[in-house]
Amino acid sequence: MEQFIHPWQLRLARDVIHAGGLIAYPTEAVFGLGCHPLDGDAVSRLLKLKQRPQAKGLILIADSPAALAPYLGEIPEPAWQRVVQSWPGPNTWVVPASDTTPEWLTGKHESLAVRVTDHPVAAALCRIAGTPLVSTSANLSQHPPARNPLEVNLRCAPGVDLVIHGRTGGLSRPTVIRDALKETLIRS
Repeated sequence: MEQFIHPWQLRLARDVIHAGGLIAYPTEAVFGLGCHPLDGDAVSRLLKLKQRPQAKGLILIADSPAALAPYLGEIPEPAWQRVVQSWPGPNTWVVPASDTTPEWLTGKHESLAVRVTDHPVAAALCRIAGTPLVSTSANLSQHPPARNPLEVNLRCAPGVDLVIHGRTGGLSRPTVIRDALKETLIRS
């Protein structure tokens, strides 16, 4: 999937992310809402916008497994190999979180959902920001997710600081979520 995003848009997104803003951007299936994962105020704004309880936890996306390392706890080697062999791609895994991963990311869990995205725009955003991004569907909880910028504006305005235009990856449903240690399917 070839997509081009102007360098100035990437720089603007980086600045918005580092200033505590919320961005909307295309992912593998739907538009995502994201922010800097270590900015508790930004995450709080995102959860309030979505009307999503913090206890549920959130997904982090990154452009490489190494970018996720500070957020990950101990993962047995066979489980880690299963995870990394599925990346980059539309595979989200629930893995043990590090002791330093903020509760606003893990919710009531001792684990964290993570994905190395293969969507070119989402990966480019992570690269330019120099950090993984919180990634949750652009919608109110229990409502259909936005699949284009117009739907983002209709469902999430005025809470989003920047909408990055682009095409989603073409999946009909949000990414599969699996538990890396139990090898169970959480969301199909």
